[in-house]
Amino acid sequence: MSGGLVALLDDVAVLARAAAASVDDIGAAAARAGAKAAGVVVDDTAVTPQYVRGLAAERELPIVRRIALGSLRNKLLLILPVVLLLSQFLPFLLTPILMVGGAYLCFEGAEKVWAKLSGHGHGHGGQEQLADEDAIVSGAVRTDLILSAEIMVIALDQVAEDPFLTRAVVLAVVGVLITVLVYGVVGLIVKMDDAGVRLARSPRGAVAGLGRGLVRGMPKLLTALTVVGTAAMLWVGGHILLVGADELGLHAPYEVVHHAEEAVHEATGALGGVLGWLTNTLGSAVLGLVVGAAVAAVVLLVQRRRAGAAQGAGAH
Repeated sequence: MSGGLVALLDDVAVLARAAAASVDDIGAAAARAGAKAAGVVVDDTAVTPQYVRGLAAERELPIVRRIALGSLRNKLLLILPVVLLLSQFLPFLLTPILMVGGAYLCFEGAEKVWAKLSGHGHGHGGQEQLADEDAIVSGAVRTDLILSAEIMVIALDQVAEDPFLTRAVVLAVVGVLITVLVYGVVGLIVKMDDAGVRLARSPRGAVAGLGRGLVRGMPKLLTALTVVGTAAMLWVGGHILLVGADELGLHAPYEVVHHAEEAVHEATGALGGVLGWLTNTLGSAVLGLVVGAAVAAVVLLVQRRRAGAAQGAGAH
């Protein structure tokens, strides 16, 4: 009896050690995958605040919360199962699907550039803004879908050789943690001005001065984030297209950008790493702007033809 109990306890100990090792492996894999996707996380954080800019203060966090929930649904209910199934059975489809998403990001970025240059930006008054909240959330979640897909595919690349279950758990962990991180930071950013107002009322001069500085600085920060967010759309979208085209056999665009990056890296000494990366980023963004402008032109042409056809049908 005692021998059987000892054997049972030994088996339990072995299973416990195996489980602990498995948890450690998953944690390490999730850390690697999350670190690799950090660049896109920064882009996601920069893109999102522009969607709540100009909203009434009391609506900012509810909108961020809705976008965060939409992002979580994107990652766990849409992207995760699709990416896992494709990686298991049709891995060659991942790159083309990601490139379609990249083209959409380029289109979004080019539209924002055109709106800024042409002065056709969309301003909203209070009543109208509230009425458009569903549209704001929908647009933000659509953009997040592409960025989230990029994050999940990058994460998948780090665990591609692991068993199916490990891949699923790692991607789910990365998806949840990155969503919490991104939208937690976004929530802090959009409420910094409210915190500044409260601090400005403090009887302590230094604290009040800090509060006034936050209030004055927030419009500039949000403007800067809007610029960074637009640039991020073009950069990430263009980079997806560059890498995807190279993987599909169209090497010339990637090689041009890569050779330029290497030339700058070698010519600039200690700053070579940073300036080389900036060269690659600029090349990706330029490609993103060109592709985005072309997609926007096609979309505009289709819209005008549809409008013309509708007017013609109405005249009859």
